[in-house]
Amino acid sequence: MAFTLAIAGRPNVGKSTLFNRLTGKHAAIVDDTPGVTRDWREGEGGILDLNFRVLDTAGLDDAKADGLSERIQKQTRAAIDQADALLFLVDGRDGVTGFDHEIANLLRRANKPVILAVNKCDTREAVHTISEASRLGFGEPVELSAAHGRGIDELYHALNAIAPEDAHDVEEDDESEDVAEAEKRPLTIAITGRPNAGKSTLLNRLLGQERSITGPEAGITRDAVAAEWQWEDRRIKLIDTAGLRRKSRVDEGLEKLSVENAIDEIKMAEVVILVIDAAVPFETQDLQIADLVEREGRAMIVAVNKWDLVEDKAQLLKTLKARVDELLPQWKGVPIVAISALAGEGVDRLMPAIVKQHDIWNRRVSTHKLNDWLEMMLERHSPPAPKGRRIRIRYITQARTRPPTFAISSSQAGELPGDYARYLINGLRETFGFMGVPIRMKVKTSANPFDKDRKR
Repeated sequence: MAFTLAIAGRPNVGKSTLFNRLTGKHAAIVDDTPGVTRDWREGEGGILDLNFRVLDTAGLDDAKADGLSERIQKQTRAAIDQADALLFLVDGRDGVTGFDHEIANLLRRANKPVILAVNKCDTREAVHTISEASRLGFGEPVELSAAHGRGIDELYHALNAIAPEDAHDVEEDDESEDVAEAEKRPLTIAITGRPNAGKSTLLNRLLGQERSITGPEAGITRDAVAAEWQWEDRRIKLIDTAGLRRKSRVDEGLEKLSVENAIDEIKMAEVVILVIDAAVPFETQDLQIADLVEREGRAMIVAVNKWDLVEDKAQLLKTLKARVDELLPQWKGVPIVAISALAGEGVDRLMPAIVKQHDIWNRRVSTHKLNDWLEMMLERHSPPAPKGRRIRIRYITQARTRPPTFAISSSQAGELPGDYARYLINGLRETFGFMGVPIRMKVKTSANPFDKDRKR
């Protein structure tokens, strides 16, 4: 079991900046606006030979009466409960506030090791704050500047005193027998869609716990929320992303950062679950998100959420399949799974569909089979003859997977019309089962041995 450290403190004291510093990634959104982090994030962190799991929590503050604030605080307390140790961060510029004292009492009641750290110690005000913080009852504080990396060595010594032995790297003379097993990465699945489509509710339903904050308010999720999960002995990494609105509606600043973060997660995923609202399916933004996923070459599942509110289910499902063929021809055959994330209806059909699409996305066809197929396709429908000269297609091979990518050798590569390329791509889907995944086709010119100009 990994040693887990939760970073806690008031809003805007630098928790996400420190999280990014410890994990070595810019995974958490950082902004001067207080309360950017809502759900807690997790990542693999380390300092020198010390390895640990880091939880970046939302700021603890005097929660307002509204339900969202209460749900945010509940998530932070859940992260504290999961941790083995707590890193209490105080803002060196603001000094120790009355609410810092309240947080200190809360962390004390958790009965876990607490490391006190004063952040932003690159300012004059921090000298006074360090003196105040030492009276909180957690010993001498670690002096940090998360933004500049100052004090990380002191933090290492503080963590080293409480971390278990197995949290340290172990030098090995021989290769471990479990190297192959350790190299097996989890299947990464990003959950995306418009705001308030039910993405966070779906994440919670799959995990069987309230991992992501949900509610009727649109745009609750800001940072992408990642969680590891086990499904039928298979490691899964689920990522709940912020809702994607039309570009013209995205505000500058914080929402723009959230959208960029969501797009980055889509680019890194293997399979994307596009969650759409059954009441307003396939709006313009849904189609644009599907286009984005196709451009990035990811596998995709369409999850039609809030299915429990639909009256004529059979008719709507038939309509949705027809609309996919009409509006998203590049996604021909993509699985459409009707679900109710809130009630749990149909959710058990998601993972089998995801695994199937992931297998198709990784599928490889032998060159021999491809060229037998190509010969049949050419006989059925000959290539066009632009400018009176017939295009000759010599052979085809699969260049790569993830997504399936094919290379065609032709005498006139630059003149192969898009219609004929689509004819070949549709044939690949139907013959070899590449339904519902992006297909790339690259055409390269084969040398003409009788071209005297080329020889010169």
